[in-house]
Amino acid sequence: MHIFQTRYLALLTTYLKPQWKSVLLLTVSLLASIGLQLFNPQILRYFIDTAIYNGANNSLIGAGLLFIGIALAKQFISVANTYLNTNVAWTATNQLRTDLVAHCLSLDLNYHKTRTAGEMIERIDGDVNALTNFFSQFVINLLTSLLLLLAILILFFTINAWEGMAMVVFSSVALLILMQMRRRAIPLWKENRQIITTLYGFLSERLSGTEDIRANGAMSYVLRRFYLLLRSWSPTFRKSTTAGSMMGIISLLLFVFGTTISLAIGTVLWMQGAITIGTVYLIFSYTDQLAQPIQQIQQQLQDLQQAEACIRRIEELRETLSELVDGTQTVQHNGAPAITFDNVSFGYVADEPVLQQLSFQLAPGRVLGIIGRTGSGKSTLSRLLFRLYDPQDGEIRLNKQPLPTLQLRSLRQHIGMVTQEVQLFHATIRDNLTLFNTAILDEQIQKALATVGLTSWVATLPDGLDTVLGTAGEGLSAGEASCWLLRVSS
Repeated sequence: MHIFQTRYLALLTTYLKPQWKSVLLLTVSLLASIGLQLFNPQILRYFIDTAIYNGANNSLIGAGLLFIGIALAKQFISVANTYLNTNVAWTATNQLRTDLVAHCLSLDLNYHKTRTAGEMIERIDGDVNALTNFFSQFVINLLTSLLLLLAILILFFTINAWEGMAMVVFSSVALLILMQMRRRAIPLWKENRQIITTLYGFLSERLSGTEDIRANGAMSYVLRRFYLLLRSWSPTFRKSTTAGSMMGIISLLLFVFGTTISLAIGTVLWMQGAITIGTVYLIFSYTDQLAQPIQQIQQQLQDLQQAEACIRRIEELRETLSELVDGTQTVQHNGAPAITFDNVSFGYVADEPVLQQLSFQLAPGRVLGIIGRTGSGKSTLSRLLFRLYDPQDGEIRLNKQPLPTLQLRSLRQHIGMVTQEVQLFHATIRDNLTLFNTAILDEQIQKALATVGLTSWVATLPDGLDTVLGTAGEGLSAGEASCWLLRVSS
């Protein structure tokens, strides 16, 4: 089965191993629940047979009290299982989200330019959210369901060999049918998840460009594109949903068929005097319980259809490598650096160069202003210097050290950049200036504000540094936002 492929086991091991105590406790709790679930029908069989054959009242009362006690214990264990499941899943998925975000931030700018924000959100959050059950329940519930199924089949054999063999054949056929349906459904779920990702990317771009869309009268065009996306999603959604629903319907039909066979055999055995009426109830009860592991396995396999598609997409994202290879050296000079562009050529698209054989030197402490028409490469120079991209030809040096030999972290600690689009967080002024670093003191923040001339502006705010900026820096002018970013980048 695909679920036991090495990469899936590695994913589970990576994010469940730190929680091994909780996972162990959850396993013990589920095993205890199985034991109580199998024991209760035995009590009822004893109660029925004792009542029919006029047994002692004390025995009946004792059996009834024991049944009630076990039922209450099962409810308590069920609550504990729910808590442990939720805690394990929440911890594992949040850690996976954190790792994916860190990985995406390490990828080169060219990767992010070809993906929308909505698509990345869906890849990081949507796909991971679909793995909640996979982390918290899948392996444990699947194994305990298989164990419960095996235990029930063994108990059928202790009642009667024919009954046991009939239930073994029924269970095997049911599982084979469900597994075959699952294999056919996985590609449909993967395609469905990809279309959802595209849809979120479309919505993210259009919502962020609402002002331009309205100003240029493009609302009808956007709605038309949205309609076409929904129409392309519709057949895939129907197919994937139908595949999941069919597993539930077939599981129900199989269970009805299995119950009929089991009760028919039990009735014949009772009429022959081979078993008591209490044992007939026991057969019915275990047949009814047999539906639980089969349906649980079916549900886990159905969830796996979505989980496996998401796992493959997550693995594809994790296997994506940055085109920028991190260097090993650190910047040796702490003062203003010397910058050299030596015969540099670069283009965002192959065969469409933006810079061609550009060479210049900038001495430490000197200021260089560059002017030119739109698209002439002014912003490209800063991106190359910040090493968001690498040039196709030539070399850029910082204090005679080629940029590819430097650690990206060290390089960006010595080079600051103010972008044309200022991105500010929906957070306090303090958090935006310190990038959520609580170790930075207010005195340092005030000094930074004075450097860029924003002290008087902050003083007019009712909450000072604790003032929360609106979305996308609402409350700041474009100039103030640029000064703000200049201070942060330095």
